[in-house]
Amino acid sequence: MHEIHIAGEAAQLALGARLAERMRPPFVLYLQGDLGCGKTTLTRGLLRALGHQGAVRSPTYTLIEPYALATTQLYHLDLYRLADPEELEYLGLRDLLETPAIWVIEWPECGGGALPPPDLQLQLGHRPDGRSLRPVATTEAGLALARALYER
Repeated sequence: MHEIHIAGEAAQLALGARLAERMRPPFVLYLQGDLGCGKTTLTRGLLRALGHQGAVRSPTYTLIEPYALATTQLYHLDLYRLADPEELEYLGLRDLLETPAIWVIEWPECGGGALPPPDLQLQLGHRPDGRSLRPVATTEAGLALARALYER
């Protein structure tokens, strides 16, 4: 799929909202990209569109932040500081995976084989005039969601 240009924070939040319109559990979304490319901003847009009113921070130190929403459960993971994928076992990841939920996982490459496979990977990058996003779908649900990103 082609790269999508994201002009600024408002556009990134809107992109997250567009994801929320069609994302249904169970769904696994990997967010990949350098520090500061907007992974948490995109997640904030998704959560706000799903009805979350509170703060949305990157769970860099807690590793996982659960959100009990009106229509679904969402788990936001930030694995940047994960020392060993086995730490996910201590957090109860295996038990959490038994519940149909939406999973938004930042830095999934740090999770090794402990993570569920993604339905959709979003590769974010820096551009002088904003950010770039390249979707990589790995399931039919992921492909449908990736196509929705191109709609205006």
